Amino acid sequence: MLHQTVTVTIDRPLGSYHPQYPDLFYPINYGHVKGVIAPDGEEQDAYVLGIDYPIEEYTGQVIAIIHRKNDIENKWVVADINSSFSQEDIFKLTNFQEQYFDIEIIML
Repeated sequence: MLHQTVTVTIDRPLGSYHPQYPDLFYPINYGHVKGVIAPDGEEQDAYVLGIDYPIEEYTGQVIAIIHRKNDIENKWVVADINSSFSQEDIFKLTNFQEQYFDIEIIML
């Protein structure tokens, strides 16, 4: 899926809180890719980077995959095709949620 163009429907926009964990604040936009089913049986989750305001939908390129070694699902990282995020950038931007998992960030 790396470098594929996808559309992310945002269900947790930047500035919102997790519906089941009210202390979990979303400093970036987060959502899912409709029609792509992840191993957990739900639609594929994705972080959207590079947009600093809340959005409802975003079309961009999968620039990385966050592989959760101790969970059943991976997370996709989506951004503009011309963006430049390092593994360290992605780690810092997603750590608010990924800190609870043993992860590796896969990029080409």
